[in-house]
Amino acid sequence: MSEQTPGTRSTAEESTGQLVAQLGDQLGTLVRAEMELARAELTASAKRAGLGAGLFGTAGVIGLYTVGCAVATAILALALVVDAWLAALIVTVVLALIAAVATLIGKKQIGAAPAPVQHSVASVKTDVDIVTHHEHDADRAEESKP
Repeated sequence: MSEQTPGTRSTAEESTGQLVAQLGDQLGTLVRAEMELARAELTASAKRAGLGAGLFGTAGVIGLYTVGCAVATAILALALVVDAWLAALIVTVVLALIAAVATLIGKKQIGAAPAPVQHSVASVKTDVDIVTHHEHDADRAEESKP
């Protein structure tokens, strides 16, 4: 027979009330941990999506400058000032390339943002499976007792 120090009990000797109290404490700790995980995942996802949205905004502004330059190019070309319209056309092409690059980077950033709380959902499912299997195991143990 194993010796126990005074004032300690094994799990088998604990009362139902103590076990329920422990369950409540552990469940509360688990819920708080899951909420913290969900908050962290949402923060990371929102930051990445915000960066992508900012780059889309940049692409829009540069796109407006591109339109302005295209208009200036058309005006200068009609005036047949070759040197001026050629310079305006070069600026227009450069701005269009910058807008295209910013658009592609912004799209990539938004596409790379992970789905919110995917890790939390998986963790909660795992917790439910563990609790469910534990209940089934406890039921089987009760049924097998003579």
